[in-house]
Amino acid sequence: MDEIEYLKLLAGVNQYNGYQPVTVENMSKTAAELKKKEKKLGLKPGDQDWFKLWFSLPYMTGKPSFRGRTK
Repeated sequence: MDEIEYLKLLAGVNQYNGYQPVTVENMSKTAAELKKKEKKLGLKPGDQDWFKLWFSLPYMTGKPSFRGRTK
């Protein structure tokens, strides 16, 4: 196996791994839910907790790790 073929193997190029399901998400519904949670918690744009709420990646990391403010 030459170097190019070895690199293709490592990169997974031209390898079919079967059907991968696609998750379709209604962005309007998701944004509305996040906005409600933001108002409930009293978060303001730019707060550290606001960024955690809006920019968590639940489909990549599981559930968001955001727990809200502690008073």
